[in-house]
Amino acid sequence: MMQVYDRVLGSNSVSTLLMLTVLAVLLFVMLGALEWIRSQVLIRVSTRFDLLLNERLYNVLFRQAIVSSGKSSAQPLSDLLALRQFLTGNGLFAFFDAPWLPIYIALLFLFHFWFGIVAIISAIILILLAIWNERATHDDLEEANQVAVENSNNTARNLRNAEVVHAMGMLPYLMARWKIKQKKLLILQSLASEKGGLISSLSKTYRVTIQSLVLGLGAWLAINKQISPGLLIGGSILLGRALAPIDIMIASWKQFLVARIAYGRLNALLANFPPETDRMPLPIPKGALRAEQAVVAPPGSKVAVLKGLNFSIEAGTSVALIGASASGKSTLARALLGIWPVASGAIRLDGADVMQSERRLVGPYIGYLPQDIELFDGTIAENIARFGEVDANHVVDAAIAAGVHEMILRLPQGYDTEIGGGGGALSAGQRQRIGLARALYGNPVLVILDEPNSNLDDVGEQALAQALLKLKQRKCTVIAITHRVGILSIVDRIMVLNEGALVLDGPRDEVLAKLNQHPAQAAQGKPA
Repeated sequence: MMQVYDRVLGSNSVSTLLMLTVLAVLLFVMLGALEWIRSQVLIRVSTRFDLLLNERLYNVLFRQAIVSSGKSSAQPLSDLLALRQFLTGNGLFAFFDAPWLPIYIALLFLFHFWFGIVAIISAIILILLAIWNERATHDDLEEANQVAVENSNNTARNLRNAEVVHAMGMLPYLMARWKIKQKKLLILQSLASEKGGLISSLSKTYRVTIQSLVLGLGAWLAINKQISPGLLIGGSILLGRALAPIDIMIASWKQFLVARIAYGRLNALLANFPPETDRMPLPIPKGALRAEQAVVAPPGSKVAVLKGLNFSIEAGTSVALIGASASGKSTLARALLGIWPVASGAIRLDGADVMQSERRLVGPYIGYLPQDIELFDGTIAENIARFGEVDANHVVDAAIAAGVHEMILRLPQGYDTEIGGGGGALSAGQRQRIGLARALYGNPVLVILDEPNSNLDDVGEQALAQALLKLKQRKCTVIAITHRVGILSIVDRIMVLNEGALVLDGPRDEVLAKLNQHPAQAAQGKPA
């Protein structure tokens, strides 16, 4: 602009205009190329950022779910997405461009002293507006974000119980609770948007106004022969270029705050769950278990459920764990599997602390059937094979052992039948038997079954009994939590829990005789 006004218009030289045009086009092409390169770099940085964190974050989600009794959510993955999107947005470009402000101001001082003074005053005003924007919107947006996360997690939990909600007409009441939080969310977001919108409008209005006023200042200086006409236009353009990043930062401050909140949550989560160190692989487990003064409390609770348990189970022993409701049976099962840590003492598998075992290596040798059967999105074969490489022979063997092979063959696609996370159209008994097949897959050395016959019919009970006999023949260690007598004739040993303490432990016949002799203990521990 300066060259056109000062050289071309003064000399009427078309050749000069042509060369300036070619040079300007080349420079703008170079500018566009650099902008494109910068965007590509940031795209690759954001992708690399995701690749470096996604596996660890996915692992941490499950570790968090274990220590919080399943109360974890997938929100950290959404936070990672928000950060990655911010890294490729215009808001971040403004932060990169802002450091050039002193250089632009220095150039404006070279144009004229008053141009520089106007630039400094304008920059200070816009920076003050940015600080005001931060303080005015930060608390509202942070609280709104927290409410949104809580509301989303509550809704996800309610959706998992959609059948109960529908059957008992609970939807209006749950919706009323949701609407209270949603109303609070809308109010907070509206307040933040109103404040941010006002400040953003003030920023844009001031920037446009000062660019026009600096034209007037330039005209006055040109009239007084202090600058050339080219500097008049150039000063206005350069001032706009200098102030644009601050204006964009103010306009995109909401996205920056959301990214910062997401970063804070991710940082805190990853700090609480540092990377797991690689451990030296131990020999294949044999299934021997030992508890040494084990005290166990549910994650987040200070009240111990299991109180100083001491016992030893030799490899290949089949044990029935019985007791009244809330006596600590499921807690012991979780502790034996290393799901819940001990508050004091130790639980050992083949002499090694079960919490220190490399789960990726030990897991294939362990079978677990929880009370609440959860199947995953995929085929029946994939569910039985634990979503590893599907070995057809092992899958069928596990299904036959669980007595579910014939049932699976009657399904439309057999073992390739797709089921959802809730088990699809499968009955509770079918889900339980498929869960049992999953526990038996791959010939494990330790199998823990928590109420394995709670949803089984007579045929299922017989299949379970046959499966336990085969496990016993293979010298597999079995811990079966039960309230029914059908399993007791198969096991070698019975352990009776009462209020977190081991009150009876010994060979099956001996323990049953003691229970029959003492009705009070029988009422607390004997199966129905």
